[in-house]
This record gives sequence, C-alpha cells and structure tokens, in this order.
Amino acid sequence: MADFNKIGVVYKPKADEGPLNDSFQAIANSLQNWGLEYALRYQEMPETATDGKLSQHFKQVSKEQFRDTVDMVIVLGGDGTLLSLARMMSQREIPIFGVNLGHLGFLTETPVDSIKEALDQLIKGQFTYDKRLMLHGEILDQDDEVIVSETVLNDVVVNKAALARIMDLKLTIDGFFASDYKSDGLIVATPTGSTAYSLAAGGAIIFPNTDVLAVTPICPHSLTNRPLVLDAGSVIEISLNRPHENVYVTFDGQLGFRFFSNYRLRIKRSKRMVHLIKPTGTYYFEVLKEKLKWGER
Repeated sequence: MADFNKIGVVYKPKADEGPLNDSFQAIANSLQNWGLEYALRYQEMPETATDGKLSQHFKQVSKEQFRDTVDMVIVLGGDGTLLSLARMMSQREIPIFGVNLGHLGFLTETPVDSIKEALDQLIKGQFTYDKRLMLHGEILDQDDEVIVSETVLNDVVVNKAALARIMDLKLTIDGFFASDYKSDGLIVATPTGSTAYSLAAGGAIIFPNTDVLAVTPICPHSLTNRPLVLDAGSVIEISLNRPHENVYVTFDGQLGFRFFSNYRLRIKRSKRMVHLIKPTGTYYFEVLKEKLKWGER
C-alpha cells in the first residue's frame, strides 16, 4: 500500500459540477482504504458538494498549513490547475496526481471516468513517479536587485502586449553572448513545457525526462533564428537591446510582470523537481497521440 498519511485535494473552481462531485465522492470512498479519516483542502468545498456527509471527509486548513503538511496532492482540473499547484508547492517535492476535468489534460492525464480505478492502483502502490525538471526565473532591476523570483514547470516567456512592435532581444548563455533576436519574444521551456507554447512557436517535442532546456523564438524576423536545445545546467539571460513599451515576462502563462530596458531576466534550472504520479500502464507517446494527435496523417 502506498504510504501517504496526509493527502491534499485541489480543484478547479469552474470545473463542471457533475465530474467534480463524482471525483470528490470517489476520493471520499478511497480514504478508508488508505486508513485515513479525511483529506486536506485549503479551498472551500464546491457549492454543489457541501452536504455534511461528503464535506466531513475533507478538512479545511490554511493555504500555508496545506503547503507545509501534505505528502501527496490530488489535482482535480486541467493542466493550468496543476501548473499553479506546482508553483505553490515548489519548495517541497510532493507527489502530484492529476485527474482531468479540463479540456486538454496533458499533465492531468487520468480521465475523470477512470478515477476510481486509478485511485485503487495508487492505494495498491501500482504507480511510478515521473520526475519533471522545473525552471527558476528572476527579474533583476538596474541595480541588480532581484525584484521577481518564480519557479515554474512549463516555461518563462518574454513577449509583447497586443499593440507593441517587434522586439530586439539579447540572449546570453553561461555569461557568453549567444544571439540577438528581432522577434515577438522568446520562450525558455522545460521538456514538460516543450509541448505547450514552445511547440506552437515551432519548437521541438522533447521527451519529458531529458535533462535539457529549450529556447524558442516567437515569430523571429530572420530565417536563421531557430530554436535551441541547451544543457539543463545552463544559465540563460535575456535583456532588451533598446527600449520597448509593453514588454512582459510571464511565468507558466499565469503570472505576468512588466519588463523594462534596464532589466535582466535570468533563468536556470530549479533545485526542485515535480513528481507526477503515473498509474501503471500509461506511456508518454500514447498521451501524445491521444491529446495532441501526434503522428496522425
């Protein structure tokens, strides 16, 4: 039996009511088999699942207590919900099990109609850990003071607002000049993030356990500016060669910060990793084919 003593549950607030309630009920039914009275949550119970019998199986704690005490988290939602949780839990390598209540569900790959069988597998210990590399990004101001510090699972992106003109960006790798880019932006992605924005911008699909980083330009104004694949230990810095208005740095597409011409963006591998729980029988290329229709003609 898997040795989880404090299971946490996080859910997407706008998820469809039926699948969300079914998921909470399946978890409640599984808690006894785990030898647990309740799971932990920091969110309010969904409005449609507030009856006493169900809610008593999910004890509410503060967000800080949740973050510091759970030893496994079940995510009910889409990839965005999991990405947000990964940032929240970035200081602790806590196993995460994703159940897809969203649309794509590339990271939360267990479909909701299979949650009971998947939970049974977890209880029996029939699963593996899929360790995923994370990025740590810092924005430094003109005095080299760190003003933004974030850890992400997918990507860090320098991009422009809707009406901004093409940008002139400078890329350095390990302190050495690499290239200038006249483009709409730059994406620095993990192997996990290689199938997100980077893929849409023409980057390669990178097997998730590969120890590399990807740098992908967004709409470069040159045929020679192609995506790069770098050693995961590389330290990447991006700056503006000249002033531009409305330039932003975004972290996993969920947090955004203004980026000025006297700022620098430093990106490197995080010391922490994300541990995704994979039920027995799941395989990466099957997920690619199912979710992204990879290899179809």
